[in-house]
Amino acid sequence: MKYLGLLLSLLTLPIFAQDKVTNAEESNYEFEKIVHLDATPVLSQGNSGTCWSFSGMSFFESELLRMGKKETILSEMFIVRKAYEKKAEMYVRLDGKTNFGQGGEFHDIPAVIKEFGVVPQSAYDGLNYGTEKHNHSEMYKVLKGAMSGVIQQMNSRGFNGLTSAWKDAISGILDAYLGQDVTSFEFEGKEYTPKSFAEFLGLDMDNYVSLTSFTHQEMNAPFQLAIPDNWSRQYAYNVSLDEMYNATVTALQNGYTVGWTADVSEDGFSHGRGLAINPKDADLLDAEKDNAFLNPSEEVKVTAELRQEGYENKTTQDDHLMHIVGLYKDQNGTNYFLVKNSWGTTNHPEGFLFVSESYFKMKTIYVYTHKDALAKGMQKQLGL
Repeated sequence: MKYLGLLLSLLTLPIFAQDKVTNAEESNYEFEKIVHLDATPVLSQGNSGTCWSFSGMSFFESELLRMGKKETILSEMFIVRKAYEKKAEMYVRLDGKTNFGQGGEFHDIPAVIKEFGVVPQSAYDGLNYGTEKHNHSEMYKVLKGAMSGVIQQMNSRGFNGLTSAWKDAISGILDAYLGQDVTSFEFEGKEYTPKSFAEFLGLDMDNYVSLTSFTHQEMNAPFQLAIPDNWSRQYAYNVSLDEMYNATVTALQNGYTVGWTADVSEDGFSHGRGLAINPKDADLLDAEKDNAFLNPSEEVKVTAELRQEGYENKTTQDDHLMHIVGLYKDQNGTNYFLVKNSWGTTNHPEGFLFVSESYFKMKTIYVYTHKDALAKGMQKQLGL
């Protein structure tokens, strides 16, 4: 069975059944639970740039659990397929002068669901190319080559308009690698279309909001995130650094999980060690023994100015999307978010990692959650 791991539940993972947990077997960190919310099992995105879909679908699966609905694993690859169709249209409309890549953002998922619907994993696993793990390297190159050909045709001498066939050509590539598009399917003895299944799930795609924090934009107002994977040109509300952090804590305390977009190309981020930290003494990240991944150390006090500097000099970039499902504290009282990743379960926290407050404040691009997860004061402040 391809998805044997789907038979497991987060609540049965032995590491989180204990009163105190740690990030690695040899670590001296002791994390105590403050909030731990329900989530579906950890999966692996394999060799694909689809973290946005894995984390986003995980987020919406937790939303279904929060609403008291049965655990349902949703198809990441149906969303990826439909997003590629929308990306291709945007790429042609803008004459190839926009990003056509594997990446995306949380807000792409509601856009796809509202237009096309959604399907369960059992109806579309996206593994039509002979492997049991996702590998989009070849598919992406073929898609990008096809899109380049369309743009070259548009720029050729004597161009007299595109035919209607190029969209069918892109659809054919997606069929070949991910499987034929889904128009109807059976789920638990009933027949659905993607749109009727979305109605059945009962998720309102207009109920979700993105929060970010940068000083070059007006506070308490939405602005377009200038990051490469924001190909659909969507907006996030700009709040202060403390407000973004506190909103994430408040959401968890209110029973809502949070989508997290962040820079993970830092020495302090280690999925293998189950930890993301921002030590004041950076040398502690290089030491082979008694380093900051094994022993709590003093971390950088992040200010709005320091965070903005990272954005301006491009040392903070939009690398990876994950899913925040809990809040813990270490033996020194430092808060950490429990983050569900999509890189498999080979690390000690079985696919999860603990992210310190300092790392979160320094390297977050934006967070994504239900509007009702926010404090009433912030909802009023943002006009929600």
